Amino acid sequence: MSETAAEAAETEKKAGRQERILDAVLALLSQHGISGVSMRAVAREAGVALGLVNYYYDDKVTLIGAALRRIEEQDVALVEPDPARGPEDNLRAALRRVADDRFLTTEYLSLRLQLWALAQAHPDFAHINTAAQRRYRKGLAALIRAARPDLPGAEAGRRAADIDIVQNGLWLTALLGIDRAAIRRSVKRCEDIAFA
Repeated sequence: MSETAAEAAETEKKAGRQERILDAVLALLSQHGISGVSMRAVAREAGVALGLVNYYYDDKVTLIGAALRRIEEQDVALVEPDPARGPEDNLRAALRRVADDRFLTTEYLSLRLQLWALAQAHPDFAHINTAAQRRYRKGLAALIRAARPDLPGAEAGRRAADIDIVQNGLWLTALLGIDRAAIRRSVKRCEDIAFA
């Protein structure tokens, strides 16, 4: 293997270890809340040495912060437009994504609830959650504006905020039991808000 290929392999291996560590953080948060997350518990869940967790992350706050940023990137990806689609189709697809089966599992919904609760646990977590929500709403507002170019930016922003609230309510109530008909109505309500 050339030196460049060896470096690339090491970079990929490192990224894989960090992904396993962050997966472990998210699993522990979902199952046990913040009290179930410790450097040792994460190492055990990820199947890596404790020293490796400590190598990548200074403490529990930076570890959880990295996991929150990973969820933020996933949330923002929900509103990324597909260049192969038109503006209205991109908006409808984004509005329907939140009701995808992968987000309606007990594990994911429990994780989402824990992530919201983390905002009260530490100011860094509150900052990350607030920034993530702003980025999501900004992306959603851009989709609304693209589909309805006649709307002023402020109105697109208000609609994005209203939709975000409905979507979060959808996730929160789905945790109590999935009512497919109610979920479909909630998605339809979001489309009504966006396209009104």
